[in-house]
Amino acid sequence: MVILSTANFKRIVISSHIPNKKLKVALTYNVKPEENNFSETKSLSLQSNSPNSINDTYAEWDTIETVTAIRNALAQFHDVTMIEANEEAFEKFRAAEPEIVFNVAEGASGINREAQIPAMLEMLKIPYTGSDPLTLATCLDKSRTKEILSYHCIPTSKFLLVESIGDLRNFSLRFPVIIKPVAEGSSKGIFNSSFISRADELAERISANLNSYDQPILVEEFLPGREFTVALIGNGDETEVLPVIEINFGELPNDLVPIYSYEAKWIADTREKPLNIFTCPAKIDDGLRNKIAQAALKAFKALRCRDWSRIDIRLDRNGEPNIIEINPLPGILPDPLDNSCFPKAARAAGLNYGEMLNKVLLIAAKRYNLI
Repeated sequence: MVILSTANFKRIVISSHIPNKKLKVALTYNVKPEENNFSETKSLSLQSNSPNSINDTYAEWDTIETVTAIRNALAQFHDVTMIEANEEAFEKFRAAEPEIVFNVAEGASGINREAQIPAMLEMLKIPYTGSDPLTLATCLDKSRTKEILSYHCIPTSKFLLVESIGDLRNFSLRFPVIIKPVAEGSSKGIFNSSFISRADELAERISANLNSYDQPILVEEFLPGREFTVALIGNGDETEVLPVIEINFGELPNDLVPIYSYEAKWIADTREKPLNIFTCPAKIDDGLRNKIAQAALKAFKALRCRDWSRIDIRLDRNGEPNIIEINPLPGILPDPLDNSCFPKAARAAGLNYGEMLNKVLLIAAKRYNLI
């Protein structure tokens, strides 16, 4: 395990993205459809209290800009074929016969959607980047993730899974709480209204979310401390912890609560009017940095992540790091003007966008003994 500072990263691994052979690579992805409803979300009011007022259906999918940037980065060293992650993907993989697949596909439907493409690839015996179907499905299910973290004694906030309003009979959490759909990413389903400080609001808000997302709702005790996100690259003892990022909630508009909600991520923070919401490297002492890194590494290992992941962490009232979420398919917006955490951490560590992606590909190729 390596905890990287901006000083030692450049010396140790800056050239490790360069392969010793050209590979036949397939890039598989989901791209946002050109929909007026999606583009209109940018102009919605930040005062929204209803998940029904925002169309976040495709929040997890990538833009054409991102997919093109990934392709161009990989094509610096390899032959790249594009295969969209839809119903035709299986036959296209079989026909293309890639040596390895670079997977950024989020999937289209179901709680196991992120596992669908890797499961196809395993059936076809085609190597691919990133975590396996079990890890992807487990990490998307926030309650299952928290159960595993709890088993391994890795701190995470107390929680209750609500499949129907009747489950609130077992409610014993301390207010305030956060509610969120159990299996969504990219802040999908996490709104300003997801922060609940009174018992009389809880059932109404959960009922609205159950109807909107057609899946169980996770209720978590709110952690009042500072929030960080940690990018990791590698496997086993060679896993590298990139410079830690802190989320500065003081930069949010006054009417937003201090969580990285959909409104904060996609509406208040835009390329045209960016918020200075991230500090990278985080301004923390070595003791806290090591605690955060160790928590992230333990979570990475416990969930059996591979090649890369981004892990979100928040401090509890005692200042101890707690795992919020594990993201084995991290967001990777290419433009430095966009607040995209994994590329931001990579740049702080000395890797540009293309070097970051090719490093991930190389790590996966080595895992399969392709290079």
